[in-house]
Amino acid sequence: MSDSKDTKSTRDKILEAALELFSQKGYLGATTKEIARASGIAEVTLFRHFPSKENLFENVIVTRSFLPALKDLLPEVEGMPYEMALNVIAKRFLETLSSKKNLIQIMHSEMHRYPEKIHMIHNSIIDDVIKTLASYFEKLKTKGLLKDFNSELGARAFLGMFFSYFTGQELKKRKKYKGDDTEMTIREYVNIFVNGTLKPVSRQERMS
Repeated sequence: MSDSKDTKSTRDKILEAALELFSQKGYLGATTKEIARASGIAEVTLFRHFPSKENLFENVIVTRSFLPALKDLLPEVEGMPYEMALNVIAKRFLETLSSKKNLIQIMHSEMHRYPEKIHMIHNSIIDDVIKTLASYFEKLKTKGLLKDFNSELGARAFLGMFFSYFTGQELKKRKKYKGDDTEMTIREYVNIFVNGTLKPVSRQERMS
């Protein structure tokens, strides 16, 4: 029992140290030796948990991405009204992006120099997030609540709106306009998306 806890603790320490160093130095700049030192372990111990730097980076971005948060969130929002659920998802998405701002920024600046395997890992995680959100839209479509649209394209458009807002505010430090705040942006973007995807209620349905 204690061995399992110790193993988990060591793994978590490595992931936390890796996240911090990748955020500071990028995938290319951070070394496994530095990450092991920051974790308080020998480099050989790091490789027992993660066989390569690529594997370690993959685990960092998988476990620290929006994907785990979204999977945990969907069961919570499934009983909510559509607009309220999208507000919750959007808020959590922006919170996740903001908490990983430094890593996202450095990845964008050096992504063109990454090996192909890292590109594949990055794209795979994005695809998984899109498919997970799309599955939520599919459930609502089967209930007759949403219009007939491509769920994956819808998910990409929804998250894309907020990622664009995040990059403008957090990464590019775009000058804020009067009344330009996160809560208002979430409400407005969600309202636009809801109006484009929510199935209109017929007169008969309104009367029933």
